[in-house]
Amino acid sequence: GFKSLEENQRVSFVAGMGQKGPCATNIQVV
Repeated sequence: GFKSLEENQRVSFVAGMGQKGPCATNIQVV
């Protein structure tokens, strides 16, 4: 699922492939 993120909140993530196409995985707030 998706995590709620504050606007302007910096995050780092690894681009991955989901069932419906590209998606972000391993999302971490930085």
